[in-house]
Amino acid sequence: MQINFVHHQSAHCENGVVSNMMKHNGFNISEPMVFGIGSGLLFCYIPFLKVNHAPAITYRSMPGFIFKRFAKRVGIKIKREKFKNPQKAKERLDENLEKNNPVGLQVGVYNLVYFPEEYRFHFNAHNLVVYGKEEDTYLISDPVMEGVTTLTAKELEKVRFSKGAFAPKGHMYYPTQLPKELVLDKAIIKGIKQTCRDMLAPVPVVGVKGIKTIAKLIRKWPKKKGVKVANHYLGQIVRMQEEIGTGGGGFRYIFAAFLQEASAILKNEKLLELSKEMTQIGDLWRDFALNASRIYKNRSAKADGYNAIADQLDSIAEKEKVFFKALRKAI
Repeated sequence: MQINFVHHQSAHCENGVVSNMMKHNGFNISEPMVFGIGSGLLFCYIPFLKVNHAPAITYRSMPGFIFKRFAKRVGIKIKREKFKNPQKAKERLDENLEKNNPVGLQVGVYNLVYFPEEYRFHFNAHNLVVYGKEEDTYLISDPVMEGVTTLTAKELEKVRFSKGAFAPKGHMYYPTQLPKELVLDKAIIKGIKQTCRDMLAPVPVVGVKGIKTIAKLIRKWPKKKGVKVANHYLGQIVRMQEEIGTGGGGFRYIFAAFLQEASAILKNEKLLELSKEMTQIGDLWRDFALNASRIYKNRSAKADGYNAIADQLDSIAEKEKVFFKALRKAI
């Protein structure tokens, strides 16, 4: 069985899955629009959660939140299911495919056999679409891949039930009720307002204040933790920024594209100006990642490299503080 599902490559998995599923159901919704309405942009330092033996940092909202918020704000009903039993999870997936219903799945990256070796690490919040099955092989539309691919039933079960932080537990999701048309203007405003609240939150580990907290820690890590651990933690920041999904810089570019689209829909020229500003902030995040990588790979020409990149982060935090205050005022 194979559903007539059109694969579109995207920058980030969850946005791409939602956008592709919406297009499959007749709604031409872009990846940036999903991301913006779903309030996907965030910064959060999670010291108690370790990923690859280093504190977790996320540049986006928690896995599943983007689709949940997007669906609520545009009037879509979705069904989510998790399973203890892999056989039950397989049966429910097959039932949906038999009903001509493509299904979104949350999976672990480490055992995704079609991923290049260097991208396969322990991260359990990747998303893909299953759109068919041929004998013992499932047809996969992974939005970060150029084309469609496949996984055997055994391979799919392994990634659906991977262990560790954010263990997916067979998590599957799909829309069950869709409106005749999507009303985007109010949804866009709600999405922007929540993103501004999150990024300007008065909490030391979230948003702009979270970025400043990380800058302070970077200055302390070499003496407090030693150079080896400090470099490992720094590598974690860059990996979470540039390799997991689309990270800090990439998410800023997606949000900038969202503001550009939103500007046209809301007929708000200020959003177009802010879109260009957010693109420039995305460039600053990429510069930070490059300079940080030179330090942990021992290629930095600066003796005081840690303080220099901490200064970069402080500067980014200030620019984002000004940006989100202006964005909040613009809508």
